[in-house]
Amino acid sequence: MGEALPDSVPQHVAIIMDGNGRWAQARGLPRKAGHRAGAESVREAVDACLELGVSFLTLYAFSSENWNRPQKEIDALMKLLEQFLKSKGKEFSKKNVRLRTIGRTNLLPPSCREQLAKVINDTSGNTALTVILALSYGSREELTDATRRIALKVQAGELDPADIEKETIARHLDTAEFPDPDFLIRTSGEFRLSNFLLWQLSYAELFISPKNWPDFRKTDFREALEDYSRRQRRFGRV
Repeated sequence: MGEALPDSVPQHVAIIMDGNGRWAQARGLPRKAGHRAGAESVREAVDACLELGVSFLTLYAFSSENWNRPQKEIDALMKLLEQFLKSKGKEFSKKNVRLRTIGRTNLLPPSCREQLAKVINDTSGNTALTVILALSYGSREELTDATRRIALKVQAGELDPADIEKETIARHLDTAEFPDPDFLIRTSGEFRLSNFLLWQLSYAELFISPKNWPDFRKTDFREALEDYSRRQRRFGRV
């Protein structure tokens, strides 16, 4: 007999996967070892979503600010991303998982873009879970790009400024085809959003774990969702 499921499961979970570097540093290991260990936690989060019935999982994998890290670490992260995509492509297909992405992925190395496009295409028909990788992503950049697209439509006479509503903005975001996250998990005990889904997380429930991401496993994910199930979401109502 398996463990009981939480009473209320969020449709969409977003995760800020923080603490890979600190995990490695605490063990006297190079930072890239922390990123490798974090990839295993991604697998466990995906499996937990499949078991619990979560439909969408967004992972903050590489932020726009991460381009400011030392080139050696960026190169290691891009190599790890490519390896992750190669290894997970078949696994995602086997588990009926669809891969999508948000962010300025045109800035990724060509080999990463090619592998990303391949996995997205190969998994496009899968229906059990959609995993959304935020790559070269920043919410302010996303909102800037959306504003520019809307302005161009106004300039072309395709859109009246008086008709711009909240839904108009949402339709021009990278996440237009996905529901907003119900639940945000951040690891490593940090209490900030770090330029992640600022528009989409407006009404999300937040969960901060003191554990570094490589230590955050399926049991921790389940406990977080159990915490979510005990909350009352009012959306400003009494």
